[in-house]
Amino acid sequence: MTVVVKVGGARAVDPAGALADVASLVGEGEDVVLTHGGSTAVDETLEDLGTKPTYVETPGGVVGRFTDAETMDVFKMVMPGKLNTDLVESLQNEGVNAVGLSGTDGKLLEGKRKSAVRVKEDGKKKIKRGDHSGTIDSVNADLLETLLSSGYTPVVSVPVLGAEKEGGYTAVNADADRAAAAIAGALEAELVVLTDVSGIYEDPADESTKIDVAATPAAFEAVESAAEGFMTKKVMAAEEALQGGASSVTVATANADAPISQALAGEGTTLEPGAVADGEEVGQ
Repeated sequence: MTVVVKVGGARAVDPAGALADVASLVGEGEDVVLTHGGSTAVDETLEDLGTKPTYVETPGGVVGRFTDAETMDVFKMVMPGKLNTDLVESLQNEGVNAVGLSGTDGKLLEGKRKSAVRVKEDGKKKIKRGDHSGTIDSVNADLLETLLSSGYTPVVSVPVLGAEKEGGYTAVNADADRAAAAIAGALEAELVVLTDVSGIYEDPADESTKIDVAATPAAFEAVESAAEGFMTKKVMAAEEALQGGASSVTVATANADAPISQALAGEGTTLEPGAVADGEEVGQ
């Protein structure tokens, strides 16, 4: 069984334990694909360049980044550049023969560019143009499987390859959790989403209310109701992963010894395929 691991990019996430755990799993003969976020590093780089990051709220209440042309250039520099290279370097030092990839390499992650997005500002719905983002329609699983079968460990980041309405492609931003979900679904893998909390809590302020397992649609509805803030997109990504073919999704803390192994052993919040109804449309 392949394991897809997504390491969050929040400042509070320390990837060291996850990287050592990847090395242990690979040493035991497991196939691992590592994916990563990096919004914090992108924001910090934008601020260093004198630009304030822009976040917008959709009419449905989901807050996300607006990626204009300058922000897209910073994404290209930070995500497949410094962050991905740093992770590959660290894995090489752990004895793992890692290969860094962005979604544009070999059409690994492909979709359509959304140049305009619907937003809510001052209580009014508006169209904001000039966006460089997209959703993922396809994954080149053959590329990942070829690397894995040859003994390499892929380390994947956005951007993804977005098709323009006028023809041709451009690199576009996409949510890193949903990118990991697409990969896990395409590989029919177990997905482990590592973040700075130990799972999904019924009361977001109380760690003791962590939900251990969601295996039915009713249980999944409870998870959706409990998720707020950044966790909302992780639950959305988990739903997409399970509908796409992933064998399970676990949301767990990165800041632990052997966090991936612990998550696979039942730590965190595990969402099982039976929690998501077949054919149910996933929100965008």
